[in-house]
Amino acid sequence: MTPDLLEQGARRAEEHRVLQATGKNNTESGGRHAGTGRITTPGEVDIAHGRILYLEDVSVSFDGFKAINKLSLDIAPGELRCIIGPNGAGKTTLMDIISGKTRPDEGTVFFGSTIDLLRYKEAEIAQLGIGRKFQKPTVFEQLTVFENLELALNTDKRVKASLLFRLDSAQSDRLAEILVTIHLANSMNRKAGNLSHGQKQWLEIGMLLMQDPKLLLLDEPVAGMTDEETARTAELFLTLKGKHSLMVVEHDMSFIKSISEIVTVLCDGSVLAQGTLDQVQANERVIEVYLGR
Repeated sequence: MTPDLLEQGARRAEEHRVLQATGKNNTESGGRHAGTGRITTPGEVDIAHGRILYLEDVSVSFDGFKAINKLSLDIAPGELRCIIGPNGAGKTTLMDIISGKTRPDEGTVFFGSTIDLLRYKEAEIAQLGIGRKFQKPTVFEQLTVFENLELALNTDKRVKASLLFRLDSAQSDRLAEILVTIHLANSMNRKAGNLSHGQKQWLEIGMLLMQDPKLLLLDEPVAGMTDEETARTAELFLTLKGKHSLMVVEHDMSFIKSISEIVTVLCDGSVLAQGTLDQVQANERVIEVYLGR
């Protein structure tokens, strides 16, 4: 968790304690903030309750097939959560719902305790601080690594503003920091199209990081990588943990083992099991439906 988020959470908790002690919090709602789902401060994600993502009883069907079935899930600020499950378990649909690509038929989806994601469109959710990376890397191959990251900055993209844009010192420092984080500082002037598959994956993650997202959704990030690239990606994710919250969907169990604390197993659109990797691998139901015994 980043220091600013820690400070916000501590401040909210102290305000709540004072209100309770003085009796000024005795409202008809029992002391809860009015207008749940409304952003109390523009751009702020309220994590005072210890959760950055919260889903409850979420369901969605496609042509009669229930892709997500009464699914409930929550993630703490700064947590790295791994999501596993057999094909068709609902992993990608879960990410589609969180990112606004798919609307559930029923259920609750909150970002922090005040932002109802079901009220927002896909582009708006990205602006709120949720970044998503799909399995296939999407970068601008004719531009350099540096130019890709520069383009990803959250700036005015209108023609005149773009022509006059110059990096300020804070933006330059941020870009240099991201280059080191994604292991591409020595490749900043290479065209993205000349990078290896793994390097393109890192570049796309870097482009997301330029937006400073609070939550990253990562779909099969090490698919097609070499063993060395997979190991370096694990290092990258462990570096990001705590600064950002991450939800990682992956099939590579050795990679999951190297990064995971809590693993959630999906099956038939619902949570089948949750715990450490050792715990879920020892779960008889998981062994039966996923691990193949």
